[in-house]
Amino acid sequence: MPLIVGLGNPGAEYEWTRHNLGFMLIDRIATATGALVKRRACQSLVGNADIAGRRALLVKPQTYMNLSGEAVKCLQAKYEGQGIANQLIVISDDLALPLGTIRIRPRGSAGGHNGLKSLIAALGSDEFVRLRIGIQPEHELSDTKSFVLDEFPKSQRPQVAEVLARSAEAVQVILRDGVEKAMSLYN
Repeated sequence: MPLIVGLGNPGAEYEWTRHNLGFMLIDRIATATGALVKRRACQSLVGNADIAGRRALLVKPQTYMNLSGEAVKCLQAKYEGQGIANQLIVISDDLALPLGTIRIRPRGSAGGHNGLKSLIAALGSDEFVRLRIGIQPEHELSDTKSFVLDEFPKSQRPQVAEVLARSAEAVQVILRDGVEKAMSLYN
């Protein structure tokens, strides 16, 4: 059973922030599949979903971004023996990609993303699929933290909805046809 982790920060004040695209995509997938991501496990909200003919565990760590790895490591240990450890898909925002762009990779560095740094440190590996969603600003930033924790302006929300729809499709392709096929279609 694949473990699909959306990175974000818990709480209503973060709901529409750029840093919460992972949570937004998990919510979109849950709505589309009729899943409820409300059960508490390993400092996370989790829920089972059927995606592309496969059962998956949707995850929203509630540890805040910088400690996401602790929650995921706990979930992998909890579900060890069910094949989850080798099937991890992590969804995050990415400052280096233009808004509306997605990038899928089978492995890689954290690229400065604190949630990915936490996962790599906790798991001791960068060998997990990541789906990154671009949030690159149109101008030079003086304060990166404020930018990622700011809400998307209402004018950008239709573009956010569109990239989330494409990202949800990409997750289906990853599960049905593999990461290489998804990369060829969505990168």
